[in-house]
Amino acid sequence: MTDDKDVLRDVWFGRIPTCFTLYQDEITEREAEPYYLLLPRVSYLTLVTDKVKKHFQKVMRQEDISEIWFEYEGTPLKWHYPIGLLFDLLASSSALPWNITVHFKSFPEKDLLHCPSKDAIEAHFMSCMKEADALKHKSQVINEMQKKDHKQLWMGLQNDRFDQFWAINRKLMEYPAEENGFRYIPFRIYQTTTERPFIQKLFRPVAADGQLHTLGDLLKEVCPSAIAPEDGERRNQVMIHGIEPMLETPLQWLSEHLSYPDNFLHISIIPKQTD
Repeated sequence: MTDDKDVLRDVWFGRIPTCFTLYQDEITEREAEPYYLLLPRVSYLTLVTDKVKKHFQKVMRQEDISEIWFEYEGTPLKWHYPIGLLFDLLASSSALPWNITVHFKSFPEKDLLHCPSKDAIEAHFMSCMKEADALKHKSQVINEMQKKDHKQLWMGLQNDRFDQFWAINRKLMEYPAEENGFRYIPFRIYQTTTERPFIQKLFRPVAADGQLHTLGDLLKEVCPSAIAPEDGERRNQVMIHGIEPMLETPLQWLSEHLSYPDNFLHISIIPKQTD
């Protein structure tokens, strides 16, 4: 893995200033003040909002509280998507802080998975990591790790410990020198303009002639509408971690440096704002 540790650090410590407000129809015993928090982009909503939950529960009666869920401008927020992805996809063009509405009733069964405990988040996270390593190394690296290594990855994410996480995760980012990259690149492409949750296909980082595939090559093959200019002008932004990487960027480099902790590149295709 090339030594761009600053990039890894910048990605890890990316934060989104957020204002949580209780939904107006929730029953409270006194007024609920908004709660402000810097959300880590690489984490999951249900992992980092214990303080939010406690803050609002203080003004509510026990019988009015059921499972907490979050919504932005009418869209329920999927807790199993990383926070940075949710923001890029739904709110990247809006002013900060990000205004999230908190609910304790009327759980939207059709839109959201239940999150009964932190164990559910851990299970989802580890399952994504295993899927990513199946694509990259035929699962060899993750299967050779001990249980305590898997735990260290999870605890590193849960407790926001960069060094603890990367001490193990770097092994998942290595590949034999003669191969120039992973077997396949773990990626998911998301668009708000379609019903499909995301696009995911097998895509190699290196072409048959040895050339490194780029982000542009990937999009051209699996989601051409994202970059095909109509009238010569691109209508979409391609975003990872709140930035628009150049389409010429090698996919292998992106996979090593801009993947989320689950080892996937989560790529958002966002329609450009028309003034």
